[in-house]
Formats: sequence, C-alpha cells, structure tokens
Amino acid sequence: MSGFLDSCLFSDSAALTVTMRENSVEAVRGDSVLLGCSFLTSTPLHRLNIVWTLVPSSSPESPMQVIVFDHGQVMEDPSLTGRVSFTGLPWTADIVLNDTRVSDSGVYRCMVNNPPEAAEEDVGEVVLTVLAPPSLPVCQWTGDVDVGGQVTLSCSVMEGVPTPEIHWEKVSPEEVPLPVDMEGDLLSASVQIANVSSQTSGQYRCSASNLLGTESCLVRLSVHTPADTHKSSGVLQGVLLTMSMSALLMALVLLLLWLHRTGQDFRRRGGRRRRRERKGVKGEEEEEEESPRELRFSASVMKRSFV
Repeated sequence: MSGFLDSCLFSDSAALTVTMRENSVEAVRGDSVLLGCSFLTSTPLHRLNIVWTLVPSSSPESPMQVIVFDHGQVMEDPSLTGRVSFTGLPWTADIVLNDTRVSDSGVYRCMVNNPPEAAEEDVGEVVLTVLAPPSLPVCQWTGDVDVGGQVTLSCSVMEGVPTPEIHWEKVSPEEVPLPVDMEGDLLSASVQIANVSSQTSGQYRCSASNLLGTESCLVRLSVHTPADTHKSSGVLQGVLLTMSMSALLMALVLLLLWLHRTGQDFRRRGGRRRRRERKGVKGEEEEEEESPRELRFSASVMKRSFV
C-alpha cells in the first residue's frame, strides 16, 4: 500500500496538482454519472480538504456547494442528500451523482487543498450535460376562423435536451408540411395561416424531436363558412320560435285554468245566494201562517173577557 501511495499520491515536487479525467460528460436523465478528479501531493493526507461546487446552467448567477470532505467528515448540500457521494476517499476526489436531473447540468469544480503543501493547480473543471427527451408539447390555435380570417397555430415544449426540433403539419384530410416560425426561446413554434377557407379545416399535428425521442400533440381547426353561418342563424331562429310558442301555450293554459276556477267560484256563490233566497221566502210564508192564528186567539180571548 505504501508503494501505491508513493507512486499515485506523492510526488517529488512541492506543489499539489489536480487533474480532471474528462472536460465534459453527458448523462441521460435518471442515470448515474461519475465525475472524476485526481490529485498528486507530497504531503500526508491528515489535513486533506476537498470541495466540489456547481455553477448551474439554468442559473449561473447562483453557484452552489455540492459536497465537501474536511477533517475526515463528509457534508453534502441538503438538496442533493442521498444523490451525491465520494467514491475513492482519500485517494481520489471522484464523486458520483445519482438519479440525474436536467437541473444538475452545469460546470462542476473540484478544489483540493492539503496543508501545509501549496497548490500549483488546485482546481479542476468538468461540464456536465444531462440529456432529456422532449416533454409533451401543448398545442392551441388563436384567431378568426371565419372565411377570410387569419389563424395562428402555436406549439410549446417545456423541456428537452438537446433543444427539440419542432415541426407542424396538417394530417387530415391530407398530410401537408407547414413552414414554422421559431420563437426566441427555441421551445415554441407557430404557424400563421392567412385567408382561411373551408379547405383549411382539418387536424394539425405539432411534433417535438431530439436524439432521445419524439412527442406530439394534435389540434383540430374548423373554418366557419357562410353556409354554416346561415344554418346556425336558422337553428337559432327556430329555437327562439319554439320558445315563443311554448311561452304562448303556457299562457293560454294558465288563462283557461283561471277562467275555469273563476266559473266554479261564481257557481258556488250563485248556489249559496239561491239557497238563502229560498230560505227567506219559506220563512215569510211561515210568518204569514202564524199571524192569523195569533189574531184569532186574541179575538176569542177578548170575547171571553167581555162575557
């Protein structure tokens, strides 16, 4: 072991040097990747210090510390816990990054310090690129779909490394490739169709492709012709007429119900009035019959009184 250390770690020179195995590395999203960093030193490793940092491609203004080895202790960034580790301490400064993500892409720096030895070249760099297939694109259309109008078909992709190539084509009723206007971020593409007609109607497909795969989305475009407009207007008029007739019929039904109920009430009141009239006539007759009796009774009484 001492011979290995003498040949691989220690040198006759008084300066520590750092060497990167590769200048650039590619990995497919989700895979593991090894970032190699070796060093030569002439001093025992009791005070060895190793620091890995990252300048992310997505946010170069926000560098971060990836993992540190200092005084025998390993510390990793909380956002990378469980995904990054050293592989050959203390003989090498190699690290392995697991379950790679697109956000892991960037410039990694390996810094080695082994006091009291001064460093001649104590920093090495490697560029990591994490590849990813295109995400599912989003298709939509905007504009005027009446005959003679102008329509814009747009397609956007959220992710893809390398940057996906975006293509538009009409797929029904026949396949026709369309010229694409790429937008500034290269992840969006649009097609402008002027003076649309009935032949413009159909299904359109946007495809996003890179070396890892292809994803696509579909959008259907229906141009409104004058015949469709008249037909829609006629249908609307028919619906309005039907609603008007229904309202009128309902009003007639309500009127008939009201008249029927009013007639019943009138007949009830008339019957009660006739019954009251009959009772009144009968009462008067009874009074007339009783009146003579009273008179006769009174006369006999008077006659008896005189006798």
